[in-house]
Amino acid sequence: MLEAEHLSISFGGVRAVADVSLAIEAGSVFSIIGPNGAGKTTLFNLISGLYSPLEGHVRLAGEDVTGLAPDRLARRGLSRTFQNLQVFFRMTALENVMVGHHRHETSGLLADLLHLPATSRQNRRTREAARAALARVHLETDSDRPAGSLPYGALKRLEIARALASEPKVLLLDEPAAGCNPVETREIEEIIRSIAKEGVTVVLVEHDMRLVMNISDRIHVLANGRTLAEGTAAEVRSNKAVVEAYLGASGSQGAEHAVD
Repeated sequence: MLEAEHLSISFGGVRAVADVSLAIEAGSVFSIIGPNGAGKTTLFNLISGLYSPLEGHVRLAGEDVTGLAPDRLARRGLSRTFQNLQVFFRMTALENVMVGHHRHETSGLLADLLHLPATSRQNRRTREAARAALARVHLETDSDRPAGSLPYGALKRLEIARALASEPKVLLLDEPAAGCNPVETREIEEIIRSIAKEGVTVVLVEHDMRLVMNISDRIHVLANGRTLAEGTAAEVRSNKAVVEAYLGASGSQGAEHAVD
């Protein structure tokens, strides 16, 4: 469903991502891990069109989409969340998610200004899609609440709902559990599982090793912008190079006991 071939990019002469390749099966959960500064978010930005690679290619469902802008990628079925909250706090939860459905709207500015029947029908469909996305992250009862009144964990789920509203084939989640307590993290874990079961391919950047080891079909490890290892959870947590570069002895032990 998603491929990256020999991706590289530099900033000020520093190679932030160097010759990274990966191939992600449809409907799987694929995690990218590594220490701070390893190039994880930069790799996400290359895949999602925020950066254009110096070298390499990105393919989505077999189509070369290298360097396409994020809006064009969204039309092809790739959506993402960000590490830092990108929420419209004065809008309701429902209105936030409606924004994510915009790629499916077809009426133009003139139809909106004239309040044509087609616009009313479209707005109704968008609201229904947004409510369905909120239900997928267990926020349906909060649809009319201002986003700014929601707790932090709910805001993280709200961002996932907004990304789901675009009806993606591939969903990139950049640290969806960052700052969450164990209960909130568990909620996000269950949501990711359900999304993958519905056939959406999930690509995850995350530091919470318990979450990563519990839900990942494959794990790709970066260090200093380069691929260090890739494999199943069992293979990664037993890889000596990964333990030395990232997990450490205590982290490896924690990962060993992470799987339910």
